[in-house]
Amino acid sequence: MAKVIKLRKGLDINLKGKAIEETASVKCPDEYALVPDDFTGVKPKVVVKEGDVVKVGDALFVDKLHPEVKFVSPVSGTVSQVERGDRRKLLSIRVKPDGKQDAKEFDVKGDVKSLLAESGLFAFFRQRPYDVVANPEDTPKAIFVSSFNSMPLSQNFEYVLKGQEKEFQAGISALSKIAKVQLGVSAKQTNPALTSAKDCEVTIFDGPAPAGNVGVQINHVDPINKGEIVWTLGAEEVIFVGRLMTTGKVDLTRTVALAGSEVKAPKYYKMLVGQKLTTLLDGNVNMEDSRVINGNVMTGVKTCADGFLAAHATEVNVIPEGNHADEFMGWIMPRFNSYSTSRSYFSWLLGKKKEYTIDARIKGGERHMIMSGEYDRVFPMDIYAGYLIKAIITGDIDRQEALGIYEVAPEDFAIAEFVDSSKLELQRIVREGLDILRKENA
Repeated sequence: MAKVIKLRKGLDINLKGKAIEETASVKCPDEYALVPDDFTGVKPKVVVKEGDVVKVGDALFVDKLHPEVKFVSPVSGTVSQVERGDRRKLLSIRVKPDGKQDAKEFDVKGDVKSLLAESGLFAFFRQRPYDVVANPEDTPKAIFVSSFNSMPLSQNFEYVLKGQEKEFQAGISALSKIAKVQLGVSAKQTNPALTSAKDCEVTIFDGPAPAGNVGVQINHVDPINKGEIVWTLGAEEVIFVGRLMTTGKVDLTRTVALAGSEVKAPKYYKMLVGQKLTTLLDGNVNMEDSRVINGNVMTGVKTCADGFLAAHATEVNVIPEGNHADEFMGWIMPRFNSYSTSRSYFSWLLGKKKEYTIDARIKGGERHMIMSGEYDRVFPMDIYAGYLIKAIITGDIDRQEALGIYEVAPEDFAIAEFVDSSKLELQRIVREGLDILRKENA
């Protein structure tokens, strides 16, 4: 029987615009793109040039430090642009599709790790510490997979899994040949493909966000000590692996949740990694004074409407920007439609089921203080979050290590950032701290 872990710290935020469980298709765009910035910690080296013809699974760029790790095209077609920015930084490699989806075939009978690196699927693995693309030369003590996301407006993976249970199990079985697989399942999930998955250890988590974060699950199941390495992989990316193992071909099709208060009909759409977002947003979204977020509303990246679906994104959220908000009499009003974590507004009287529309305004300036205990009440890891943030800000590396920086990723601080009265960009601070530590330990 699976172990059940009850988490009491955290915060569920009920936002308007959840995706209904209905899947639609989108038209094929005229261009796809692979963006190196989606793969944290990679130094890209381009291996194609404009005009080259590629198949699905052909490499577009590799990691300079680990050239065996390839980053592959999601479509077959012609390389239309190698886009570079300042100091010739690689911004994206764009491919014009031919509509055929001719795919490169791989031999699935060999070493699993080598197969994943050659096929481009190893690029989706991340490691703790540092939360960067994993190094295939390392031997992790475990591979962690979270089958749910507890953040607001997130994808319902149990719905996405329907009809793909065999591929998911094939992916788990393949991962088990590399290291022990730890599968985190929500107490609300009932699909036997999750609760009774084979070749892995299943742990059930019951609690508010961020219970679905793989970092929280690692902390409660098998914490990372200095010198240890853990790999993580998204649940839908396990299906990518399963498709490869069963067909010998790469298929980077995702079921993406288009959600948010500015979406006319929030639901799910079949898309490829790197697909142009205009195919998803046109006609579906009120773009006036709206913010498009590539990924989750709490952890994603602000993008433009003609951007491309990020490599790890399982949802695209659209919320009001708030540039033209007009609040009559400001904070004096009772605000029955405004959300507050501290019961500053009377809206808390309406119960937890009330849905809120929250815009992108910070509503205050950055303060040079951190309120004691403010992060800890929504941070369900055995880590003193406030002290860790202070250690990162002051550059105290020894204290950072003692306080558990090797276990965390920026997304673990998303809820703490939301409730932070000092308006600090905690996710950015944690990312910078991890990058500095990685350079120090290189």
